[in-house]
Amino acid sequence: MGTGKQQRRGDTRQRIQDVALELFAEQGYEKTSLREIAERLEVTKAALYYHFKTKEDILTSIFDDMTRPIDELIEWGKEQPRTLDTKRAILTRYSEILTNAAPLFRFMQENQATMRDLKTGESFKDRMLALLDILRDDDPATPMTAQVRCFSALFTMHGGMFVLKDADGDPEEKRKAILEVAIELVTQAHHGA
Repeated sequence: MGTGKQQRRGDTRQRIQDVALELFAEQGYEKTSLREIAERLEVTKAALYYHFKTKEDILTSIFDDMTRPIDELIEWGKEQPRTLDTKRAILTRYSEILTNAAPLFRFMQENQATMRDLKTGESFKDRMLALLDILRDDDPATPMTAQVRCFSALFTMHGGMFVLKDADGDPEEKRKAILEVAIELVTQAHHGA
């Protein structure tokens, strides 16, 4: 019986996150109030306050939920041999994480000033650097072009989400096309290193 209530609480938390992200995207983070989030959800501000005390708490919780799979991916990647298969697996898994977190990445793109002000933005940058370290080789003699290709592979995955989001076509086909280009870059870097 306790599980049902816990499940409902989880659903409410998710709904708050989804609606907050919608409003942040529509009118900007700074211009969105907790009252507006509550109104869109058709709940009282007190009910919203039960789950989250501030807008930043909502945003932080969204980031925490999204970064957990990235952290797991980084930990997994650190334990793997630096083979091309490992790098391909990392990009494939990261592609799936990005697809699930597409609304959050849109928020990050459209609210860069807010991202700079929040500690969450800094920790996200650290995660990207950790992923980059796994993708490129540790060898100091690795050519600069190989390092740029690895960086470009991640950039392609992030940039591709924004550029292709409004383009015609099946979302899964777009994801696979972006992933294919990212894998090509890392493959070239791996063979060039």
